[in-house]
Amino acid sequence: MNKNNIKFETNAIRTQLKRSENLEHSVPLYLTSSFVFEDAEDMRASFAEEKDRNIYSRYSNPNSSEFIDKVCQMEGAESGFAFASGMAAVFSTLAALLDSGDHVLSARSIFGSTHSLFTNFFPKWNISHSYFKIDELDTIESMITPTTKIIYAETPTNPGVDVLDLEELGKIAKKNNLILVIDNCFATPYLQQPIKFGADLVIHSGTKLMDGQGRVLAGITVGSAELMNKVYRFSRITGPALSPFNAWILSKSLETLAIRVDRHCENALKLAEFLEGHENINWVKYPFLKSHPKYEIAKKQMKAGGCVVAFEVKGGLDAGREFFDSIKLLSLSANLGDSRTIVTHPASTTHSKLSVKERAAVGISDGTVRISVGLEHIDDIIADITQALG
Repeated sequence: MNKNNIKFETNAIRTQLKRSENLEHSVPLYLTSSFVFEDAEDMRASFAEEKDRNIYSRYSNPNSSEFIDKVCQMEGAESGFAFASGMAAVFSTLAALLDSGDHVLSARSIFGSTHSLFTNFFPKWNISHSYFKIDELDTIESMITPTTKIIYAETPTNPGVDVLDLEELGKIAKKNNLILVIDNCFATPYLQQPIKFGADLVIHSGTKLMDGQGRVLAGITVGSAELMNKVYRFSRITGPALSPFNAWILSKSLETLAIRVDRHCENALKLAEFLEGHENINWVKYPFLKSHPKYEIAKKQMKAGGCVVAFEVKGGLDAGREFFDSIKLLSLSANLGDSRTIVTHPASTTHSKLSVKERAAVGISDGTVRISVGLEHIDDIIADITQALG
């Protein structure tokens, strides 16, 4: 069959390593740190990169390669590299492409650890950044400097589930010869493929919906072969590679990504619609709610709204604390994308490193709640949230 005609779900299942002489149906684990050579010439040629083969699992491993191949197919990417965590992917990707004196133009609404990377660590290497407002993309070009190299953004954003217009970002990046890097973690490649809209590189925390059961840490970057070669060279030396076991877990998890995410999105939309009419809620944000300010853009670039719903409890910090302490069934955790529904307080956890002013600038109040809606029956999810709000 022509691979170009095979559907997303089929590719997620049927993209596998070549079978060994044992003719296994499920790909085996390659729990090895290194690989052997046939003779001295094979060893020399392999290290000279005259051969495309596994040498050391810090460079590549069959399990990692299968995981990367699947994500590349899903995202429409040419190449990729898998990392030990999502933040390892973010750091390594940016560090590989940026030089001292370069400038990053980033959306203001980004994950707290990424913000810390920009503000606490990159300045040590004379790498600067500026933030643009997510609802003012028309100001981006005025913020580009002669040293700007990268435009960076998440969409939907964490934790406010705001939506940025990928097509507009792609046009701006191309016009100004900049590298567009998109964190696609909330959407997954099943719901959204940023490369179609002009992104050069796409980053995921595989820890989230790709794994889907809260078992392993992982990250991955995919995109242009030219740019990914630089990311690979940097990562091969610095060593943030994903373990073979975690890669095997993730590759198997991707086989059920579509069916899981469909259920996540169905539950999340029902929860968002329920919360929108609740008397103890100030506001609700979910990309596929018609009340979302970027609903039309979300519909244009996403298949569905994802698993994350954000809302604000009336009564501020005290009411928010009472809500969290009243949760009985659901999980209080800082993770997301799990089969189990997770309730998070961003101001005191994932975005606690931001100042009050910085949190306010990205719409995070003391009463903001982020819910990663899981795969439980929606009636049970709503019942627990209802009693906690009551």
